[in-house]
Amino acid sequence: MPRPITAEERQYAQELLQRAQVAQRQIANLDQAAVDRAIQAVGWATSNEKTFTRLARMGVEESGLGDWEGRPNKRFKIKGILRDALRQKSMGIVEEIPEKGLVKYAKPVGVIAALIPTTNPALTPPGMGIYALKTKNAVVFSPHPRAKNTSAETVRVMREALRRIGLPEDLYVCAETPSNPLAQELMAICDLTIATGGPAMAKSAHSSGKPAYAAGQGNSTIVIDETADIKEAAHNTMLSKMSDFGSGCSADGNLIVEATIYDAFLEQLQAEGGYLVSDEEKEKLEPALWQDGHRTLDTIACEARKIAEKAGFSIPAGKKFLIVREENIGKDYPFSTEKLGTLLSIFKYSGFESALDMVTRIYAIQGKGHSCGIYSFNDEHIHQLALTAPVSRMMVRQPQSKANAGAFNNGMPMTSSMGCGVWAGNITNENISLKHYLNYTWVARTIPEDKPDDEELFGEFYNTETW
Repeated sequence: MPRPITAEERQYAQELLQRAQVAQRQIANLDQAAVDRAIQAVGWATSNEKTFTRLARMGVEESGLGDWEGRPNKRFKIKGILRDALRQKSMGIVEEIPEKGLVKYAKPVGVIAALIPTTNPALTPPGMGIYALKTKNAVVFSPHPRAKNTSAETVRVMREALRRIGLPEDLYVCAETPSNPLAQELMAICDLTIATGGPAMAKSAHSSGKPAYAAGQGNSTIVIDETADIKEAAHNTMLSKMSDFGSGCSADGNLIVEATIYDAFLEQLQAEGGYLVSDEEKEKLEPALWQDGHRTLDTIACEARKIAEKAGFSIPAGKKFLIVREENIGKDYPFSTEKLGTLLSIFKYSGFESALDMVTRIYAIQGKGHSCGIYSFNDEHIHQLALTAPVSRMMVRQPQSKANAGAFNNGMPMTSSMGCGVWAGNITNENISLKHYLNYTWVARTIPEDKPDDEELFGEFYNTETW
């Protein structure tokens, strides 16, 4: 049972909220140009190479999770979020539909409780902070305790940017002594929660009593059919799997490969740095990765060689990730579940209907609502997977962990938070972006009457005998 919140924590939560409320009222009259200038300042302060590299590596060192060399590249996500935010209006009239007589006005939501994951303590605060500032909201950041110092330092940088342009620093406040009870209290007293993290965090957000956007658990599954460009698919798999050592819930986890290209693809995957685990090594890996049905924390988002060492074997120099052959799908076969690290499972299929069946069975175990992908030039296969997969986003011939949350070469909204729909107990299937940080007022004027006659409405059933 979680411990109850202390009186001191409850008072601290109120203090954080009140500071944010005061700051938000102070920017109520800012115009669009002013908030656009402000988000540019915050974007530059956090995404310039020197600062973000320092913060990203601080997060790796503090949490013990992720890739010290690669994580600084995540700064480009902040640039993408800034791009999307700058290109949209966030106040006044934001949409007009003349033929329906409708006009939509955008307004702030208030103070946002932002829960920060341990894997992105330097990326998530500016990503959320840019959207929040663009919409004239304030934010109370609640870091993961394992990366609290990095989150606090990132928010300090953001506050300094506000100070330099004459805006109240308390538009961004950070809980510097975070805890689960404190996070739950903040979610209960703020106007909106945006939670990025694991299933437990999402469940807490949705039970807070306030509106919440939260994510779902990933188990990203990729179909590779006989039309795939094998080199492209293998290279992109490596990019996705190695991004921050597979820490993201979008990182490739299961590969479902057509039988006629299976061997060639597996060989190419090894050429990209994959190590094919033997049957004996697979038996050693399972208890190293899962205990009592849960992933072991010391193997999440770490180098493949460290995972292998824990399991009692070694891998050659130059091998970056582990490949496990798998045939079984189900709760009793953990290699068909989410990996959160530098390993993936590979399955073989014959006939596309078999691939669709395997996808369905995998998501029935874990990951429903999140994401899948396909490497194919067969539009019918792409269409069939989109119809079948119970996921909110599907990437075509793209590295999942670099594409799901938006990329400069696809149209997905840039974000660090992804909704997973009713499948995962979420209220939206969309990438959480600017529009989710706003309230809207719909203004309706009269239009010429649009009232179909009964024959058009009831079709063949019109004037038949009453049932």
